[in-house]
Amino acid sequence: MLFFRTLLFFFLTSVTFSQNGDFYGKIKFNNNEPAIGAYVVVKGTGFYKELSTDINGDFYLKSVPYGTYSFKVHSLNSLPKTINATLNSKKKALNFTLNFIDNALDEVKITAKTEETKKETQGFAVNVIKTKEASLRNIQTNELLNTTVGVKIRQNGGLGSDVNYSLNGLSGNAVRIFIDGIPSSMYGSSFNLNSIPASMIKNIEVYKGVVPGHLADDALGGAINIILNDDAKTNLNASVSYGSFNTIQTNVNGLYRFKESGFTVKASLFHNYSDNDYKVSGRSIVTTGLGGVQTPITARRFNDAYRSKGGMAQIGFTNVKWADQFFIGVTGSDDYKEVQHGAFMTITPYKNRFLESDALVTNLIYQKKNFITKGLDLNINGLYGNRNRVVNDTVAAAYSWNGERAIDFRGDEYEYTWGSQQEGGPTLAIIKRKVASIRTGLSYAINDNHKVLANHVYSGTDRKDSDVLLSLLENTFTGTRNLYKNIYSLTYELTALDDKLKANIFGKNYQQETVSIDPEIVTNSDGINEIVDEVINSNKKNNGYGFALSYELSPKTTLLTSAEKAVRLPDETEVFGNDGDNVVANPTINPEQSNNYNLGFRFGTFNINNHNFTISTNLFTRNIKDRIGLPIETSFNVDDELIVYVNQGSGTSKGFDAQLNYNYNNNLGLNFNISRFDLKIKNNGVEIDVPNTPFFTMNGGLRYSFKDLFQQKSQLNLFYSIYFTDEFSYLAPLGSNTVGNDFFEVPTQLSQDLGLSYAFPNKKLVASFDVKNIFDKPVYDNLSVQKPGRAFYLKLNYTINNF
Repeated sequence: MLFFRTLLFFFLTSVTFSQNGDFYGKIKFNNNEPAIGAYVVVKGTGFYKELSTDINGDFYLKSVPYGTYSFKVHSLNSLPKTINATLNSKKKALNFTLNFIDNALDEVKITAKTEETKKETQGFAVNVIKTKEASLRNIQTNELLNTTVGVKIRQNGGLGSDVNYSLNGLSGNAVRIFIDGIPSSMYGSSFNLNSIPASMIKNIEVYKGVVPGHLADDALGGAINIILNDDAKTNLNASVSYGSFNTIQTNVNGLYRFKESGFTVKASLFHNYSDNDYKVSGRSIVTTGLGGVQTPITARRFNDAYRSKGGMAQIGFTNVKWADQFFIGVTGSDDYKEVQHGAFMTITPYKNRFLESDALVTNLIYQKKNFITKGLDLNINGLYGNRNRVVNDTVAAAYSWNGERAIDFRGDEYEYTWGSQQEGGPTLAIIKRKVASIRTGLSYAINDNHKVLANHVYSGTDRKDSDVLLSLLENTFTGTRNLYKNIYSLTYELTALDDKLKANIFGKNYQQETVSIDPEIVTNSDGINEIVDEVINSNKKNNGYGFALSYELSPKTTLLTSAEKAVRLPDETEVFGNDGDNVVANPTINPEQSNNYNLGFRFGTFNINNHNFTISTNLFTRNIKDRIGLPIETSFNVDDELIVYVNQGSGTSKGFDAQLNYNYNNNLGLNFNISRFDLKIKNNGVEIDVPNTPFFTMNGGLRYSFKDLFQQKSQLNLFYSIYFTDEFSYLAPLGSNTVGNDFFEVPTQLSQDLGLSYAFPNKKLVASFDVKNIFDKPVYDNLSVQKPGRAFYLKLNYTINNF
């Protein structure tokens, strides 16, 4: 309560101390003609804005803090012109007169970096992915990430299956996922990148190796930050898609803003469903007959359906004096996932084992530039609520891949002696969690060249496990599992040498407490049995630091380098385990650390007539200590069902990635990227390649647009994508003996997609059709689990940008 009272006080005082006004005016040439589309750059202390004039040469700039600003105006028919102006009233008129130069195109060069380019040239190894085009097609958010250089999505099957993210070789929980800066784990499995539609997302930031201080978290190998739409313009978007495996996805999101008061209401809803009954084959896909004879078959998955639904509703204010954004709201979601097998595809699949999850959290968002004083920006994002998970496994009957009851060598149907699909006995395990997280960021621009940022992220989980099938006494002795984490960061940003040099230096402090409380019966000194709590408490503290540096060698060439001593604390699942994901607890697991280094160049954008292209490269190395991952498994110790996270040892990852983007006349687009690296670790004194890791990947895409092909003002887009993954082994060789290791090789994979989208003349309705894996090639991922083959999808998307 104290925190929120303080925050309310800040809100009220900001109205008093922060004074804003508006600039407006007209830009014309000395021949009295309006300067249509003139480009204006406005700079002040801690303030930067780009805008252009309308058809009458007019411009309007709202909500500008009092102070002195420079206005630099560019036009294709004049030389640039700069004037300074001071704002000390509610409205300030500015009129420009430019000297008209006929055919001045060759003499004037206008360069302006997009917000994405600015982020990608700050020194970090970062890619910014825009989702606007993808949201109109049948592309999942995870598929969009999978086309990004240096990123490999590891998914155990179809829609809704477990996903693992790999950035330059570091994967799993070494890569942190954020939703508007809040760790996505707080929302639970029902609100994640499997379920969030691309239309709810503004863009995605992918940081490889070195993570900036404003995303204060223990991200060892990188971070993926999902930035949800924050547009304050009234709009409504709805879409529905249907395709193979009875897959249907719908979503609606919209916003309405009252212009006079700034009061804003926004909401989003989504629903996903798939039978996931795609065909699979391979050495484990067999039926067992008399005498134990195994016959390979091609079968459909029959216990893999997935359903998720959820939504977000928020009310608040946008673009008012006391807040750029202020929202309070609620996010709710739930999902249902059938489980076909354990960690590996085994010869006896599951039937009637399934998971259910739900989450309900309240959230708060507050953003204000020039908070209390000019140059001070405040950003707060918090949530609190509950999320729950149920594991249902009560069927003892064994099944074969043809969906029928499995038989033993005598031909008799049999049941598992342990009474459930997964070993361990029947269960209706319930995990209930109370979750809380708040991210607070303050930044202060001392002047145009110096900026200081302070950030803090708190996240806490209180977990209680129980099982309906256990007796009252057994449930009484079920313990609680709590995890609390605080991460602080302090950042200094420098801009110098006419904006050519940008430096970012940061330090981080990591604190994590885990508490396990287990009731047990002890006999006291009087010989009487009593229940006491056994408490195991662990406190871990670590420090990290790093920098990012960029230098503009020329207007088209930028050097990018970054380094970080990164720390990653084991998360709740790694410490406490999770029955739903077949994960066993490991309370003794240690944090992992890595020294991460990046060195890269960005060339472009080069413009030659109607051609433009950009090339970016990055060399990287990661020196890892106490890497957290699955055990280094061989054919002798592999477990078919259960997994446990362990400290594998120390290792190194080194390699490179590169990306090319090319466009011609805004119609033809081509992108290509390549990533290659080594990831080695010492196992029993022998350095080996880390198993279950693809070391060489390539992705490419083509897009071509036809305008006015069937109707005036319509647009037809054609798409082609190709994905290459080199062969890799999902098990490590046993010592020097490599005989038979081919059995565990995942073969080279090459899959291709085709798609088209058609935007109708009103620009409101877009229809798209996609074919995934057009040649129906077998594709695999984690632990050689097969993914869907050829699939077809149709999608309709309708948008209203104003009412």
